[in-house]
Amino acid sequence: MDSYVTTTRLISKEEDVTPAVLAAMEATSDPRFKEIITSLVRHLHAFLREVRPTEAEYEKGLQILNAIGQQTDNAHNEAVLICDVLGASTLIDLINNDGMQGETMSALLGPFYRGSAPDCEFGDTIARSTTSGDPLVLKGRVLDVNGEPIAGATLDVWQASPDGLYENQDKDQADFNLRGKFVSDENGNYLIRTVKPAGYPVPVHTTTGDLLRAQKRTPMRPAHVHFIVSAPEHKTLITQIFADTDEAMVNDVVFGAKEQIAGDLELRETPSAEYPDVAAPFYTCTYDFILKPGEPRFPEPPIKGKVS
Repeated sequence: MDSYVTTTRLISKEEDVTPAVLAAMEATSDPRFKEIITSLVRHLHAFLREVRPTEAEYEKGLQILNAIGQQTDNAHNEAVLICDVLGASTLIDLINNDGMQGETMSALLGPFYRGSAPDCEFGDTIARSTTSGDPLVLKGRVLDVNGEPIAGATLDVWQASPDGLYENQDKDQADFNLRGKFVSDENGNYLIRTVKPAGYPVPVHTTTGDLLRAQKRTPMRPAHVHFIVSAPEHKTLITQIFADTDEAMVNDVVFGAKEQIAGDLELRETPSAEYPDVAAPFYTCTYDFILKPGEPRFPEPPIKGKVS
């Protein structure tokens, strides 16, 4: 039979509210859930006491929360986007991944990961439709923290087009354009062909855009390519390789750019025998991913499809 906790007196003043709510939740059986929800109540009530919003402001806040849900669908995740631009996603990333065990630094997942990317062969291109931008060859190894190669590691990769749109946002791009899943060879090597990424603005047609305009903030992200690198008995790495100026990285609207995961792009102005089917000029970027021991865990994709 359920056990309910009740307060001993009615609420008569503002100071009575928080103790009454906390008492009502005292019988919560899951200790971690109890810790989280009681802390949420304490901080939420403290925020309201500090800011002291008017009733009209409170109603506006509820409208914003409702709009975030209403603006989220299979091709757009407004909840993830607004948490990104408020710095919450990067804070969660750093709370859970400090990069201090020799592994590659992580970065936030972002709102545009679809999952279920097509499987690709070693050296395949992920440009599935006519895509502007100079060719880019991404190569390197997947290693453990002792420098030993990890064979059979999976590299799930995705990026925006140089026009500033992920394929789920753009009807003109082929399904899963600039998305693919690769596997490292017996020596841990990977080879991916794509196009050089460009910086782009996050979507600003919804609540997040209203917030950025009110704060007079840039909506821009520096150029980058997303990776999820995984292997058995290793913690899954969610990261981004950045390819932009220091200024662009410092001003990243989602606070996600990190010096440790900045890639070094080399311009090749003449054809190369090493990459005979890549037209010059093109770029190469060599980057080794280092995984630490742990249990693989895969994120829930924030989106499931693309605009129709």
